[in-house]
Amino acid sequence: MLLLSTTETISGREIIAHAGVVCGNTVRAKHLGRDIAAGLKTLIGGEVGGYTEMLAESRNQAIERMIQSAQELGADAVVNVRFTTSAVAQGMSEMLAFGTAVKLA
Repeated sequence: MLLLSTTETISGREIIAHAGVVCGNTVRAKHLGRDIAAGLKTLIGGEVGGYTEMLAESRNQAIERMIQSAQELGADAVVNVRFTTSAVAQGMSEMLAFGTAVKLA
């Protein structure tokens, strides 16, 4: 099992080598049904569940792709894991997960 950490170290483990920067991303487009629900939520307020679900799916897919990249490098863990989002085009957003793949003692 590959370990993930948002810190620079893995508690109780020694980093013996850096394998390199790894990342995983996904680009998602808006869904008409979700847009209609989101539009209604702007009138009454509250969480936009469809978008929350879409972002969670995007984050999980980006993490899975980052882990796959780290495993291909023979890493035991990814440290300094970060996430970022960006608009790619009208109605499309990217979710990116990235960090440093490392070997542990």
